[in-house]
Amino acid sequence: MGSFLGNRGTLFRLLAVLLAATAIASACSSDGDSDDTAPVATTAAPAEETATTEAPATTEAPTTTATPTTTTEAPEVGPSQGGSASLAIEAEATGLRPWEDTCSSPCYNMMQSVFDPLVSQYQDGSYGPNIATSWESNEDYTIWTVQIKEGITFTDGTPLTAQTIADMFVVQQTGAASAGVIASANLSTVEATGDFEVTYTLSATNGPFMSVLSNPPLGFVFNPVLVPAGDDDAMAAAAMAPTGIGTGPFIVTNRDVDNRTDMERNPNYWRVDSFGTQLPYLDSISFHPIPDEGTRLDSLTSGTVSAMQTLRQATIRDARTMAEDGSLWMFEFQGNNSGGGMFNVLVPPYDDVRVRRGLLMSSRQDAVIAALGGEGISEPATQVFAKSSPFYSEAVAEAYASYDFDAAVALLEDYINDPDRSDGKAVGEKIDVILSCPPDPTLIAATEVSQQFFEATGLVDVELTHFDQATHINMALGMGNEFRGEHEMHCWRWGSEDDPGGDNSGSAPWETSPFNFSNWHDPEHYALLEEARTMEDIPTRAALYEQAGLIQNAAAPIWFSGGTATAIVTQAGLGGFDSWVLTDGEIGIGHPSAVGNWGQAYWSTE
Repeated sequence: MGSFLGNRGTLFRLLAVLLAATAIASACSSDGDSDDTAPVATTAAPAEETATTEAPATTEAPTTTATPTTTTEAPEVGPSQGGSASLAIEAEATGLRPWEDTCSSPCYNMMQSVFDPLVSQYQDGSYGPNIATSWESNEDYTIWTVQIKEGITFTDGTPLTAQTIADMFVVQQTGAASAGVIASANLSTVEATGDFEVTYTLSATNGPFMSVLSNPPLGFVFNPVLVPAGDDDAMAAAAMAPTGIGTGPFIVTNRDVDNRTDMERNPNYWRVDSFGTQLPYLDSISFHPIPDEGTRLDSLTSGTVSAMQTLRQATIRDARTMAEDGSLWMFEFQGNNSGGGMFNVLVPPYDDVRVRRGLLMSSRQDAVIAALGGEGISEPATQVFAKSSPFYSEAVAEAYASYDFDAAVALLEDYINDPDRSDGKAVGEKIDVILSCPPDPTLIAATEVSQQFFEATGLVDVELTHFDQATHINMALGMGNEFRGEHEMHCWRWGSEDDPGGDNSGSAPWETSPFNFSNWHDPEHYALLEEARTMEDIPTRAALYEQAGLIQNAAAPIWFSGGTATAIVTQAGLGGFDSWVLTDGEIGIGHPSAVGNWGQAYWSTE
């Protein structure tokens, strides 16, 4: 595959982000007999689940929840209720239907404003309550019993019950976004085993299964009544509707694709803060797709919008400068996303580890990061995990093929002088490399830097190509090419904020997985991921992921530049993005990948 870990192994959540963001590899499943008589691994909200959100008592300097890079001083003032906010997003959402539409960072800002997840993620990577108040599994993690909070209604007035979740599964089984995740999660059936009790039955073990229920396409709760099962025409019509109906803090009132989407406060939202104030704080929000980074930043500074998102280091750098006078607030996040790329290991000469490691070791990460505009913003990356992640490994970092020019030359010379070299060229001839990235100015600059380093060896000729993002993604998918892909050396982004054990498709055999974009598959590496999927404990899984990471870094199917810092930048006074609070009062993961929790955003009072 490519990366040994990632979100749920689907492209669906990250298709529109900077380098064609992906969700790569996680753990696999292994067959096991279920024992539904032995419930273990209970993860539950406190016995007296309050469904409250602790409102911030003060608005201090906006801070981030995992490896913050900068903060902006702000007055010590509290949240207020009311007001409107608008967010400039980097692209239009594919759609707002969790079961049907692929979802990236812009879409995620919008979708989670309409739909609540079953569970939410704590800062330590584990999962806590939301609509689901508690859960437990059997010994082999093939049966998961989930309790649903009572008294929640959809925005159309329909009550939420366990049967609702079961009916959702009927729709999800044929959803464009959800069907693949169901398969990779080993999910077989979803049944209402009580008025507010749902039982998920899996065909194989999946210890980190709750991660699947934290995000779309399976974790966001929607009203399936609007998507009638068994009626193909009605299903097709529902699939073309602009949005589903959720239980979330806002209701879509206007959907003008490629222009704006407006939402109003859900007057019957089920969550309140610790003071008893009903969420959300804001009366309304709107989302404005503005693909150009400069234009998006200008829209914020001119007052056209009150917030913007960015996944570009150069934009973060510029916004930092503008924020020095206090007119802007910065909310930055170093998440589990690493920029870089991959080799298509089915295409010579990238099928030879000498070439892959030689290219990696001939290029300096710091120079590439500087070209991307990330100097002083992004740390050099060696794996998909940020240093703040519980799965980060120093051993894996040390094993990465870092810059070593002499060693790189030796490896490349060994390949060039091999009479059996895989590219079929004569002994001594230079290696031809095609390096492709989307046509973003910073990406073009970074590829030009890499080209200079590769060609400095005197052993490599590099052709740079730049395709629009959709073409770039499709080349890697290789759907019409038996999943082989049509790429060679390809820019990509690795990792996500989700638990790495939720899915294995990024590391699965390339013959059966369109999401194994590098087409690298190692049985020992894959077996470690399978084993990790048989347990829920994070430290134990981290040790297995470390072993898998060592194997991957030795084989070098992918390369890293730097961690991909993201940010939400707001007009001074618009806060609530540094973290968010779960229903048990504990702090959640914050705003990874420039995604804000708009249900807890607020304008501070003077």
